[in-house]
Amino acid sequence: MSGAALGLEIVFVFFLALFLLHRYGDFKKQHRLVIVGTLLAWYLCFLIVFILPLDVSTTIYNRCKHAAANSSPPESSNVTGLYAAATPVPSQRPCFKPWSYIPDGIMPIFWRVVYWTSQFLTWILLPFMQSYARSGGFSITGKIKTALIENAIYYGTYLLIFGAFLIYVAVNPHLHLEWNQLQTIGIAAANTWGLFLLVLLLGYGLVEIPRSYWNGAKRGYLLMKTYFKAAKLMTEKADAEETLEDVMEEVRKVNESIKYNHPLRKCVDTILKKCPVEYQEKMGRNMDDYEDFDEKRNTYPSEKSLVKLHKQVIYSVQRHRRTQVQWQILLEQAFYLEDVAKNETSATCQFVHTFQSPEPENRFIQYLYNPTVEWYWECLLRPWFYRILAVVLSIFSVIVVWSECTFFSTTPVLSLFAVFIQLAEKTYNYIYIEIACFLSIFFLSICVYSTVFRIRVFNYYYLASHHQTDAYSLLFSGMLFCRLTPPLCLNFLGLTHMDSSISHKNTQPTAYTSIMGSMKVLSFIADGFYIYYPMLVVILCIATYFSLGTRCLNLLGFQQFMGDNDMTSDLVDEGKELIRREKRKRQRQEEGENRRREWKERYGHSREDSTRNRNVHVDPKESNFSDISTNRYYKTFSGVPVAVQWLTNPTRNHEGLIPGLAQWVNDPALL
Repeated sequence: MSGAALGLEIVFVFFLALFLLHRYGDFKKQHRLVIVGTLLAWYLCFLIVFILPLDVSTTIYNRCKHAAANSSPPESSNVTGLYAAATPVPSQRPCFKPWSYIPDGIMPIFWRVVYWTSQFLTWILLPFMQSYARSGGFSITGKIKTALIENAIYYGTYLLIFGAFLIYVAVNPHLHLEWNQLQTIGIAAANTWGLFLLVLLLGYGLVEIPRSYWNGAKRGYLLMKTYFKAAKLMTEKADAEETLEDVMEEVRKVNESIKYNHPLRKCVDTILKKCPVEYQEKMGRNMDDYEDFDEKRNTYPSEKSLVKLHKQVIYSVQRHRRTQVQWQILLEQAFYLEDVAKNETSATCQFVHTFQSPEPENRFIQYLYNPTVEWYWECLLRPWFYRILAVVLSIFSVIVVWSECTFFSTTPVLSLFAVFIQLAEKTYNYIYIEIACFLSIFFLSICVYSTVFRIRVFNYYYLASHHQTDAYSLLFSGMLFCRLTPPLCLNFLGLTHMDSSISHKNTQPTAYTSIMGSMKVLSFIADGFYIYYPMLVVILCIATYFSLGTRCLNLLGFQQFMGDNDMTSDLVDEGKELIRREKRKRQRQEEGENRRREWKERYGHSREDSTRNRNVHVDPKESNFSDISTNRYYKTFSGVPVAVQWLTNPTRNHEGLIPGLAQWVNDPALL
């Protein structure tokens, strides 16, 4: 089993990152470099979270070996090993190798590759790819040039700070920094930036995640919130449609002014390919209008204006498509929540849907999740499950807040995470250690990462599910993950006292901590910022509990869902009316389809049979009748009914209107 657990987790985490990226990104429409860059950033960050518990268990086993080596007979007690044991190990309790033990030398190389690759992505490559993806250039060279210009200030600022620091070190004779110390300073600077943002996101997630599950168990809460979202999304949807119309009007003018023999026509064709299909059909190229642009002094748009228009087209089309998809998803969610509210009072214990799902479900799933099971889950079990889950998550949040405020205390040990790990370390229960570490760091990661997935900065950054996230937001999320994960893991190691700079013990550090380097080079960061800044999570949790941020956004004009607000009530009523209108429209469509289906089933077969019989028997009858009528016409004309006269001479009433009609009818050769 040596290294097998590491290999399994590497494969599992890759597919987990691929699944999440497939949910938010679009593999078919987005650039491959964007997909690869985002996937690599997500994968490396998730990998750190999943592999760190294995590093902890391996480190505890190595500490046990060193402690056993140091606990020698009395005559050799003056010989000390490389590390002193954190806790004296009894001689009767030998060191058992954990099932997930990773051989020496593998983890340092692994952490070094993962960490420095993620830092290269977040500080150099992904910012450049962001500007490249958002650029409206028509060639690779133009996009690279635009990306370099946009990032010149970004990269120049870091180079200026680093250069000023090197000059200060060179001038000051008391400072003699080696390469390892410079490397540690760079890591400390990056982790300080990440820790600053980490505490903000963590304070929000520790309160909001348990509260969201608790409110989800309330009857009608999710439905009211869905109505609120519908009203806001309809406004955004209308604004996106209006913006798209304005941009398409600009494209139409450019398409009409620049003909096919103009040098910039290729740029116009590139813009037209990014437009929706219906607009492309309306603005089809007029290849017949040849125009010699050199001989006329017409004003044509410049290439710079076309680049700007291209950028606007990409943004408006993406936003319009996203709002359309989100509106359909929100409608399905609202219809389902209304069905849940109706079925709560059902006496048959059978869940009845107003509309059938457009996508056929698997038969096995239909058999297991039948209407009876669905009713018990949605109407009875799920509210209680959400309440229990909210209580459990709240307990975890309280443990995290307490540990963040007390993890610097070593005697006595007040951090609950450290207490649990040290109790398991005494018995060397590696399974318990790995489970406890994984649950702890996984909860911290969920609180931070869910906030990253949930927040929205206008239309600048927004992670939308169902393949509706743009390239810029995907790359930005990769940057955030790479900057947040290393300080998150260091904070977790500090909470569990696995970091020697926190525990103040001469014990063997984890491989991850050894890669980070000793923070004693910057004592004001190691002994000040890293210890006292995480205590601000208490203030952020209190602010989140009382919804201070939401109230401030409401005062600034950004409507947020609040139960005790008049604007929220108005938007809920508006959304309820919108959902009712869409529901009536959907019902009329289904009724029309049902009537057409019933009409086809009732009269379709009889009509086909009658048509088939008519095709079989009509020729003999018509030929016989025509012969009889013709003979009667030639024999006598008097006393014959008018209908028979018209049938025998059909051209009589139209001879004056259509010249030669009688000749065409009487002479089949002319037909």
